[in-house]
Amino acid sequence: MFLLPLPAVGRVAVRRLGVNRFWSRGFGTADMTKGLVLGIYSREKENDVPQFTSAGENFDKLVSGKLREILNISGPPLKAGKTRTFYGLHEDFSSVVVVGLGKKGVGVDDQENWHEGKENIRAAVAAGCRQFQDLEISSVEVDPCGDAQAAAEGAVLGLYEYDDLKQKKKVAISAKLHGRLSDSDPVLPSASGDLEAWQKGVLFASGQNLARQLMESPANEMTPTKFAEIIEKNLKSASSKTEVHIRPKSWIEEQEMGSFLSVAKGSDEPPVFLEIHYRGSPNASDAPLVFVGKGITFDSGGISIKPSANMDLMRADMGGAATICSAIVSAAKLNLPINLIGLAPLCENMPSGKANKPGDVVRARNGKTIQVDNTDAEGRLILADALCYAHTFNPKLIINAATLTGAMDIALGSGATGVFTNSSWLWNKLFEASVETGDRVWRMPLYEHYTRQVVDCQLADVNNIGKYRSAGACTAAAFLKEFVTHPKWAHLDIAGVMTNKDEISYLRKGMTGRPTRTLIEFLVQFSQDSA
Repeated sequence: MFLLPLPAVGRVAVRRLGVNRFWSRGFGTADMTKGLVLGIYSREKENDVPQFTSAGENFDKLVSGKLREILNISGPPLKAGKTRTFYGLHEDFSSVVVVGLGKKGVGVDDQENWHEGKENIRAAVAAGCRQFQDLEISSVEVDPCGDAQAAAEGAVLGLYEYDDLKQKKKVAISAKLHGRLSDSDPVLPSASGDLEAWQKGVLFASGQNLARQLMESPANEMTPTKFAEIIEKNLKSASSKTEVHIRPKSWIEEQEMGSFLSVAKGSDEPPVFLEIHYRGSPNASDAPLVFVGKGITFDSGGISIKPSANMDLMRADMGGAATICSAIVSAAKLNLPINLIGLAPLCENMPSGKANKPGDVVRARNGKTIQVDNTDAEGRLILADALCYAHTFNPKLIINAATLTGAMDIALGSGATGVFTNSSWLWNKLFEASVETGDRVWRMPLYEHYTRQVVDCQLADVNNIGKYRSAGACTAAAFLKEFVTHPKWAHLDIAGVMTNKDEISYLRKGMTGRPTRTLIEFLVQFSQDSA
């Protein structure tokens, strides 16, 4: 073993010699289509030897310490989220990727408001799995790394990339939990628990990936009707305890949803009001939880048209509908013992001779009149009617999600979803869920100060934009509050977390599907608390 530092060229040469030595098992018999991701922790002290996970330790023993030996001579100790790839160590795997997990045993970071250990695992496993995609290896076994759910989330989220409309696609990788390499390996007591946690992680991540797919799809493909059909198919295949109503324009008119219709009328694409039910509670009369999602499948801004730069991103302006529907699909797959309803007003916001004009006054379902001074503040118009309708189910709580304001992006960026709520209990539950998932939330003010800026209106009861330029996310929330009487309501402004450039390492560039996992975790915890 070489302990002295070597020049870079020397290290490469030694590494190659080492690999050749380890290939003596017979590289020709190795499974060329299978890879293995193993974790290693950072050193606690400067002179400590980095510690493998239990799976890494078992593998190293199986190859007579060769993994440790070659890792020592391949470069400095691995930092969190970094990877190193080795070849020919074991006949069952053509390559092994070792991933840095950071410090062992880290938990919730009160400054960061997330579980640091779980986030490290997600980032590390995602990075490791992507190495195999580059190598075109189609099957990967993943070390649970001490938290199989986080490992599964990292694998499934990290490998996802929207390529539905491309002829040339990346190699599809099947990631599964790493098990025993031979019959002589010990069966760990946590093995069955790991498998259950892994499956839960796959389900959580798949829910977020469904939202990502819906958001990333181009608007000419993902019309209101198509969106509703995809959710119907997913929900019905998730559980038999479900019901889907795809409400047409005639139903929306019957419900006197004049605010929603005023936005939809500018487009030739017919609007849809999607209503989905999951009845998981053993008590059929148990009051439901209602989720509401903004479903603008393309937002041009209408007559108050947006600049052309980055307007293509507005195909994802139905992110609220995508995340709440995906969360309910996931809850159905988990067979949670609660009743859920999802409501998604779906339409396009387009300029035309029939479109809303600045200064128009429209009437919402609850009778309130709205002065539309900016047609690009359309999300709140369609949500107003949906929130009014949500109250008819006498729900336990109402949560709405919407890519509502550019001001939210300015305020928090992609760091967290902004939460406006009239219930501290509901805020605490959402916050606790977000700490577990790493998809964070941050409480924003819902002051009367902002309400005054939207109800001071010349022509109607309320204006769809605030009196002043400042605090656009807060005045938008104050507007929605005018259509809510329920004491447990939360508005999630997800505009800032809609896209990812490189901020979240385990998500590729593009639409994020956030905060789907936080909504799922909230439902899991709620169902446990209610049991």
